[in-house]
Amino acid sequence: MRRVITLAGSPRYPSRSSALLEYAREKLSRADIEVCHWHLQNFEPEDLLYARFDSPALQTLIEQLAGADGVIVATPVYKASFSGALKTLLDLLPERALEGKVVLPVATGGTIAHMLAVDYALKPVLNALKAQEILHGVFADDSQVIDYQHQPRFTPNLQHRLDSALDTFWQALQRREPTFQPRQQGVAHA
Repeated sequence: MRRVITLAGSPRYPSRSSALLEYAREKLSRADIEVCHWHLQNFEPEDLLYARFDSPALQTLIEQLAGADGVIVATPVYKASFSGALKTLLDLLPERALEGKVVLPVATGGTIAHMLAVDYALKPVLNALKAQEILHGVFADDSQVIDYQHQPRFTPNLQHRLDSALDTFWQALQRREPTFQPRQQGVAHA
Protein backbone atom coordinates (compact mmCIF):
# COMPACT_ATOMS: atom_id res chain seq x y z
CA MET A 1 0.00 0.00 0.00
CA ARG A 2 1.21 3.50 -0.82
CA ARG A 3 1.20 6.25 1.79
CA VAL A 4 1.04 9.96 1.01
CA ILE A 5 1.36 12.90 3.37
CA THR A 6 -0.66 16.01 2.55
CA LEU A 7 0.52 19.22 4.15
CA ALA A 8 -1.73 22.30 4.18
CA GLY A 9 0.44 25.38 4.50
CA SER A 10 -2.28 27.98 4.89
CA PRO A 11 -2.61 29.59 8.31
CA ARG A 12 -6.38 29.75 7.64
CA TYR A 13 -8.91 26.96 7.40
CA PRO A 14 -10.87 26.61 5.26
CA SER A 15 -8.82 28.13 2.48
CA ARG A 16 -8.51 27.90 -1.28
CA SER A 17 -5.23 25.99 -1.07
CA SER A 18 -6.68 23.55 1.46
CA ALA A 19 -9.61 22.96 -0.93
CA LEU A 20 -7.13 21.80 -3.58
CA LEU A 21 -5.59 19.48 -1.01
CA GLU A 22 -8.97 18.14 0.10
CA TYR A 23 -9.80 17.26 -3.50
CA ALA A 24 -6.42 15.52 -3.89
CA ARG A 25 -6.94 13.53 -0.69
CA GLU A 26 -10.36 12.32 -1.85
CA LYS A 27 -9.06 11.28 -5.26
CA LEU A 28 -6.02 9.47 -3.85
CA SER A 29 -8.10 7.68 -1.22
CA ARG A 30 -10.35 6.34 -3.98
CA ALA A 31 -7.17 4.95 -5.62
CA ASP A 32 -6.41 2.96 -2.44
CA ILE A 33 -3.61 5.23 -1.29
CA GLU A 34 -3.39 5.86 2.44
CA VAL A 35 -3.43 9.62 2.99
CA CYS A 36 -2.21 11.21 6.23
CA HIS A 37 -3.29 14.84 6.40
CA TRP A 38 -1.38 17.57 8.22
CA HIS A 39 -2.06 21.27 8.48
CA LEU A 40 -0.46 24.11 10.37
CA GLN A 41 -3.15 23.93 13.05
CA ASN A 42 -1.68 20.56 14.14
CA PHE A 43 1.27 22.46 15.62
CA GLU A 44 1.44 24.75 18.61
CA PRO A 45 2.37 28.21 17.26
CA GLU A 46 5.07 28.53 19.93
CA ASP A 47 6.67 25.28 18.78
CA LEU A 48 7.02 26.67 15.28
CA LEU A 49 8.08 30.18 16.27
CA TYR A 50 10.65 29.06 18.83
CA ALA A 51 11.97 26.18 16.71
CA ARG A 52 11.11 23.46 19.19
CA PHE A 53 12.56 20.42 17.47
CA ASP A 54 11.23 18.21 20.26
CA SER A 55 7.61 19.16 19.58
CA PRO A 56 5.45 16.00 19.78
CA ALA A 57 3.51 16.97 16.64
CA LEU A 58 6.74 17.62 14.74
CA GLN A 59 8.18 14.27 15.83
CA THR A 60 5.01 12.48 14.65
CA LEU A 61 5.13 14.26 11.27
CA ILE A 62 8.79 13.29 10.85
CA GLU A 63 7.98 9.64 11.63
CA GLN A 64 5.11 9.63 9.15
CA LEU A 65 7.26 11.28 6.48
CA ALA A 66 9.86 8.53 6.91
CA GLY A 67 7.24 5.95 5.97
CA ALA A 68 5.63 7.92 3.13
CA ASP A 69 6.06 7.45 -0.60
CA GLY A 70 4.90 10.91 -1.58
CA VAL A 71 3.99 14.35 -0.29
CA ILE A 72 1.56 16.96 -1.57
CA VAL A 73 2.24 20.45 -0.22
CA ALA A 74 -0.42 23.15 -0.61
CA THR A 75 0.15 26.82 0.12
CA PRO A 76 -1.29 30.24 -0.53
CA VAL A 77 1.07 32.73 -2.12
CA TYR A 78 1.61 35.94 -0.17
CA LYS A 79 3.95 38.73 -1.30
CA ALA A 80 5.33 36.61 -4.17
CA SER A 81 6.28 33.67 -1.94
CA PHE A 82 4.70 30.73 -0.18
CA SER A 83 3.29 30.93 3.34
CA GLY A 84 5.81 32.01 5.99
CA ALA A 85 4.20 29.66 8.49
CA LEU A 86 4.81 26.77 6.09
CA LYS A 87 8.44 27.88 5.68
CA THR A 88 8.81 27.87 9.46
CA LEU A 89 7.56 24.28 9.60
CA LEU A 90 9.73 23.12 6.70
CA ASP A 91 12.77 24.67 8.41
CA LEU A 92 12.22 22.34 11.37
CA LEU A 93 12.32 19.16 9.29
CA PRO A 94 15.54 17.13 9.07
CA GLU A 95 17.75 17.86 6.07
CA ARG A 96 16.74 14.64 4.29
CA ALA A 97 13.08 14.59 5.33
CA LEU A 98 11.87 14.26 1.71
CA GLU A 99 14.57 11.88 0.53
CA GLY A 100 13.12 9.26 -1.79
CA LYS A 101 9.74 11.03 -1.95
CA VAL A 102 7.68 12.18 -4.90
CA VAL A 103 6.47 15.71 -4.16
CA LEU A 104 3.61 17.62 -5.79
CA PRO A 105 3.39 21.32 -4.89
CA VAL A 106 0.06 23.13 -5.27
CA ALA A 107 -0.57 26.81 -4.63
CA THR A 108 -3.21 29.50 -4.84
CA GLY A 109 -2.85 33.23 -5.19
CA GLY A 110 -4.74 36.40 -5.99
CA THR A 111 -3.54 36.59 -9.60
CA ILE A 112 -1.50 34.54 -12.06
CA ALA A 113 1.32 37.02 -11.45
CA HIS A 114 2.13 34.86 -8.40
CA MET A 115 2.37 31.65 -10.40
CA LEU A 116 6.17 31.54 -10.43
CA ALA A 117 6.35 31.52 -6.64
CA VAL A 118 6.06 27.73 -6.78
CA ASP A 119 9.13 27.41 -9.01
CA TYR A 120 11.27 30.15 -7.49
CA ALA A 121 10.35 29.99 -3.81
CA LEU A 122 8.80 26.63 -2.83
CA LYS A 123 10.61 24.15 -5.08
CA PRO A 124 14.12 25.17 -3.92
CA VAL A 125 13.11 24.48 -0.30
CA LEU A 126 11.63 21.11 -1.25
CA ASN A 127 14.81 20.35 -3.16
CA ALA A 128 16.93 21.28 -0.12
CA LEU A 129 14.97 18.64 1.82
CA LYS A 130 16.26 16.13 -0.79
CA ALA A 131 12.96 15.29 -2.51
CA GLN A 132 13.59 12.55 -5.07
CA GLU A 133 11.20 13.95 -7.65
CA ILE A 134 9.42 17.31 -7.54
CA LEU A 135 6.61 17.33 -10.07
CA HIS A 136 5.35 20.29 -12.05
CA GLY A 137 3.11 22.11 -9.61
CA VAL A 138 -0.45 23.35 -9.94
CA PHE A 139 -1.18 27.04 -9.43
CA ALA A 140 -4.73 28.41 -9.19
CA ASP A 141 -5.69 32.02 -9.00
CA ASP A 142 -8.53 32.84 -6.63
CA SER A 143 -11.13 33.08 -9.40
CA GLN A 144 -10.57 29.40 -10.33
CA VAL A 145 -11.64 28.10 -6.91
CA ILE A 146 -15.42 28.41 -7.01
CA ASP A 147 -16.17 26.98 -3.56
CA TYR A 148 -13.72 26.24 -0.79
CA GLN A 149 -15.96 26.60 2.25
CA HIS A 150 -18.02 23.46 1.61
CA GLN A 151 -17.36 20.84 -1.08
CA PRO A 152 -14.32 21.91 -3.16
CA ARG A 153 -15.39 23.11 -6.62
CA PHE A 154 -13.17 24.48 -9.36
CA THR A 155 -13.38 25.92 -12.86
CA PRO A 156 -13.16 23.27 -15.62
CA ASN A 157 -9.63 24.42 -16.54
CA LEU A 158 -8.34 24.07 -12.98
CA GLN A 159 -10.18 20.76 -12.54
CA HIS A 160 -8.44 19.40 -15.64
CA ARG A 161 -4.99 20.61 -14.56
CA LEU A 162 -5.44 19.24 -11.04
CA ASP A 163 -6.65 15.85 -12.32
CA SER A 164 -3.71 15.69 -14.73
CA ALA A 165 -1.20 16.54 -11.97
CA LEU A 166 -2.72 13.93 -9.65
CA ASP A 167 -2.54 11.30 -12.40
CA THR A 168 1.14 12.15 -12.92
CA PHE A 169 1.68 11.98 -9.15
CA TRP A 170 -0.01 8.55 -9.00
CA GLN A 171 2.15 7.28 -11.87
CA ALA A 172 5.30 8.55 -10.17
CA LEU A 173 4.29 6.75 -6.98
CA GLN A 174 3.82 3.51 -8.93
CA ARG A 175 7.38 3.72 -10.32
CA ARG A 176 8.96 3.50 -6.89
CA GLU A 177 9.17 0.74 -4.35
CA PRO A 178 6.56 1.22 -1.61
CA THR A 179 7.95 2.60 1.64
CA PHE A 180 4.96 1.80 3.83
CA GLN A 181 4.21 -1.87 4.44
CA PRO A 182 1.09 -2.44 6.54
CA ARG A 183 1.32 -5.22 9.10
CA GLN A 184 -0.46 -8.39 8.14
CA GLN A 185 -2.34 -9.98 10.97
CA GLY A 186 -1.90 -13.66 11.61
CA VAL A 187 1.31 -13.98 9.60
CA ALA A 188 4.39 -15.22 11.41
CA HIS A 189 7.65 -13.50 10.56
CA ALA A 190 10.98 -15.22 11.01
